[in-house]
Amino acid sequence: MEGGALERIRRAVLDQRYALTEHAYLEMDADKLDVLDVESAILTGRIHQVLTDDLRGPRYVVHGKACDEVTPVAAVVRFVANGQALVITVYQLSR
Repeated sequence: MEGGALERIRRAVLDQRYALTEHAYLEMDADKLDVLDVESAILTGRIHQVLTDDLRGPRYVVHGKACDEVTPVAAVVRFVANGQALVITVYQLSR
């Protein structure tokens, strides 16, 4: 199941069928990350955790690497209407 979810998230990123929340942009700015870092983390990462305690559906915590291939990044993603992915938040993980 998680492998299928990761492939769906990656496909949404590759097809540009995803959006970032305002909160995600604020967190990216605070950690000096950009959209390419988020995309890289999702495309190179793995699902670290699935959060199922929300009526809107599961949230997937993806851990991957930023564009520099060193900085560890986490992105929390859920699916919304029409199979689009919504990046809820993004943060740099401790090295």
